[in-house]
Amino acid sequence: MFKILIVDDERIEREGLHAILKNGLPDVEIEEAPNGKIALTLVGSFRPDLILMDIKMPGLNGLETVERIAAEHPDIRYIMVTAFDTFDYALQAIKLGVKDYLLKPTKAREIVETVGKVLKQIEEERRSIQVSMLQQVALKKAMPLVETDIVTQLLFDHVHEVHLEELVGLLDIRTANEMFTMNVMLPPASESLYSAVKEKARRVESCLVGAMNGRQIPIIVFREPDRSFRSQAMSLAMDILSVAGSVRGAGWFIGIGNVCGSLHQIRQSYQESLIASMDTSPAVKYRLYEDVPAQGAASVPIGQTGKQREKQLFDHIRLGQWDSVHAIVIEIIGRYEHEGANLVQTQQRMLELLWIASRMLSDMGVETQAPMYTFQAQDFRQLRAETGSMLDRMEKSYTAYYSRLAPDTIHQIKQFIAEHSHENISLEAIGKRVGLSPFYISKLFKEQLGINYIDFLTECRIERAKMLMANPEKSLKEITFEVGYHDPNYFSKVFKKMCELSPTEYRKALLQGKKG
Repeated sequence: MFKILIVDDERIEREGLHAILKNGLPDVEIEEAPNGKIALTLVGSFRPDLILMDIKMPGLNGLETVERIAAEHPDIRYIMVTAFDTFDYALQAIKLGVKDYLLKPTKAREIVETVGKVLKQIEEERRSIQVSMLQQVALKKAMPLVETDIVTQLLFDHVHEVHLEELVGLLDIRTANEMFTMNVMLPPASESLYSAVKEKARRVESCLVGAMNGRQIPIIVFREPDRSFRSQAMSLAMDILSVAGSVRGAGWFIGIGNVCGSLHQIRQSYQESLIASMDTSPAVKYRLYEDVPAQGAASVPIGQTGKQREKQLFDHIRLGQWDSVHAIVIEIIGRYEHEGANLVQTQQRMLELLWIASRMLSDMGVETQAPMYTFQAQDFRQLRAETGSMLDRMEKSYTAYYSRLAPDTIHQIKQFIAEHSHENISLEAIGKRVGLSPFYISKLFKEQLGINYIDFLTECRIERAKMLMANPEKSLKEITFEVGYHDPNYFSKVFKKMCELSPTEYRKALLQGKKG
């Protein structure tokens, strides 16, 4: 029920307006005030939604009264009712946010129509505020899911530039031009520590925390310009390890990759963090990649082409293309041999690559024996043979794991996403439902559908939005919320990217086509 306060120093005017409004708008509650001073007192107890205010009154005039009330109650709306048709009065009223202006004498029908129109505006404003509040609540709930999905896609797949820019923006995280990755390894049966690690990391640094997979948590950390990289990385590592308390040595370890120049290069830093995590025996439970002993990759130059082939190696492992994996590994060893690299250093580098491969498989749910050479190779032929044997073991573990999956797994995932696309679903939530790791679900989409999970989710949401746009009664803001987005601007950008038309343009063409 709306509340209206009538303020006029002439009793007959007040009572006349009261009777007209009660007759035309029977559901409203009405109070009267004979002057501005009494109106100020009544506002606090009555809390009107709308005030009909006379301008010319003794003592406080109408505009002065509105100004005082608005200072303490900015949500109240006003209609000025006066016999003075002057531009100066109207201009002051507009500046104070007055919604309309009635001149005395006014016909009853015009009074009811004007008041009804303003009440409708108030109702729409309230509805908009309520929707915005619901959006903020939903957005707050969705943010942890958005964050883990961004990390998953960055480290193991790709993110469309629109999604990456907008999603990072939604998280309200202060980013930087440089960043690095940390790989936090937790003790066995330590899933309950994930929230504590995430809270600690987010409290002390600007970062993105990924989903927990097995015992590992990947964290993308944005650089602090006023601190050195080592200082920032070591400080954060010690903060995270403080979560462990007295059991710090029991399975905890943090590998820290080098700094890179953009989110699109972050995979390299992640791979370096895995290498830094290979040996967890030191008393200090963190290691920077740059502190890995000298026989690492830096001492065995392989050139830009070789680096590209290593990247392709990991892509083929993600996709389960094992013939290509074997071919690339043999090619890399051959390149080292051709360039005269030291055999011991080459074996160490191959162990690093195999370690990264095994961690990637673990992230996808495939448990495989940790790679380890049983002897120091005497020549490159022996190195190729034992490296090939370790790859064979990885392939067997991979094949055995995925042969147990139901043949319609991807269909189940697609159906689940299509039915729940309007909800705050994530790779992690889907993974729990179908018993797969988030990284493997990402792999399934790339391998079987040729697109990633976010692209498919977006397609489902946009198709649902198109259907809802056929209903002219629904606003675009309501549609944004109903299809699963929480920011109309973000929805508009994604829609235009997908459909080459803005939501407004698309709806206009759709409704015109129906009329035609």
